[in-house]
Amino acid sequence: MAMINNDKKLEARNAIRVKLMQAIKDNSEENFVAAIDELMESVADDVRAEYEETRNETDARILAERGVRQLTSEERRFYDGVLKAMKSADPKQALSSAELTLPKTTIDAVFEELQTSHPLLSKINFRPSGGAVEIITSSNGYQRAVWGELSAQIVTELLAGFSKVNTQLFKLTAFLPVVKAMLDLGPEWLDKFVREVLVEALANGLEYGIVTGTGKSMPIGMDRQVGAGVTVVDGVYPKKVKITLNDLSPQSVGNLLGLMAVDAAGKPREIKDIILLVNPTDYFTKIMPATTIMGPNGDYKNNVTPYPMEIIQTNALSSGDAIIGIAYRYLAVAGTGKEGKIEYSDHARFLDDERVYMIKAYANGLPMDNAAFQLLDISNLTPLAYKVTAVDARTPSSDATLGSLKIGSLTLSPTFAANTTAYTASTTNTKNKIDVVPADAGASVVITLNNAIVPNGSDLTWSSANSGVNTVVVTVTAEDGTTQKAYTVTVTKS
Repeated sequence: MAMINNDKKLEARNAIRVKLMQAIKDNSEENFVAAIDELMESVADDVRAEYEETRNETDARILAERGVRQLTSEERRFYDGVLKAMKSADPKQALSSAELTLPKTTIDAVFEELQTSHPLLSKINFRPSGGAVEIITSSNGYQRAVWGELSAQIVTELLAGFSKVNTQLFKLTAFLPVVKAMLDLGPEWLDKFVREVLVEALANGLEYGIVTGTGKSMPIGMDRQVGAGVTVVDGVYPKKVKITLNDLSPQSVGNLLGLMAVDAAGKPREIKDIILLVNPTDYFTKIMPATTIMGPNGDYKNNVTPYPMEIIQTNALSSGDAIIGIAYRYLAVAGTGKEGKIEYSDHARFLDDERVYMIKAYANGLPMDNAAFQLLDISNLTPLAYKVTAVDARTPSSDATLGSLKIGSLTLSPTFAANTTAYTASTTNTKNKIDVVPADAGASVVITLNNAIVPNGSDLTWSSANSGVNTVVVTVTAEDGTTQKAYTVTVTKS
């Protein structure tokens, strides 16, 4: 059987994700249930198709290559128990009696997949909570050592930068409509189905909360005001005031980064891990034209920004809105705690041949300071404009002097000077090496010995004819091509 077409699978899955995100934004339970139903059917179809491809291939290595994870003994016991309960006449009673809890290894695999495959979650400060309700964080952007004795005052100053963050976890419920025919596929395939569903459900729920969550029974979004002096009404944090961004010039981007370079305590911090979140439509209609340049060879380069940053597309943002921020300054936590049980659900009705179960996960998130993220209005963002600047040609140099003139170890008389052009020297050697350096790099030199051209840096072989008198002439032509100066050295060979 042919392998699954990954491109079509990805395209179909992305379309469902858009529906899920829109249902969350619209707070439409009906549309959310419909999108979840479509998502589960898609995942189930994919898993069944992969099962058909590998049902006769029992080799563990082959299964691993196909993405079928090998289960631990604890995981196998869990899924065997789930399958037994699901096949029973009264699955709700069977699941309640079994007290089945997702193994930690399964949850770890889900979180690892979330951070690996999801651009936003891979950039922010994302931590599995392990049931923790408080995390200690540093609110200081920049700490410096202090010379001197360790006084009580210094200790107080150093500790003042740390604070406890309450990570009260809010519930995320993932429905798992399992087609009855899938129950015969076995534990490994049920594990794959459960993990894919959890990854999809958590990714969409977390992404919406992280980007634009109100803080009421959900995370506090990057687009919300946090910190001292912020008025929270009925648990809802106010939105940030939008900053108009009309271009991605170095000056505009630099001004935005400057707002984030100082933390809430007024201390400077390192600007790194910058992310720019945009609506997918805005990416192609606004961001791409503003960050695409053509190189000298005609090739285009995308996502070219004045400062290193990762551009991430998200359906959580409305068209015209964008968020720029320091990724590591957003803290998100997630886990299942003691509630990671698979339960029978009466809260949703899907197709007749499906049994609906649910897994409860818990998560929360918040910006660690108000300056770390800025909400932008990019409605009028302009494409990248190429600037052509006319530069007048530089006037060629007329400097035709030498900076240095040496002939082996011979002593020149008088001592070399750039404006002196006539010298004498005497030698008993058969030959000496000549080295000359023009004062201007644009100048060229021609050297002759007794009217014969010799290369610069070569040996001059002295003649004993004509009473041993040899004439070395160094002619320097300036960069302008017309100005010349000739240096003559009369060398007597004895």
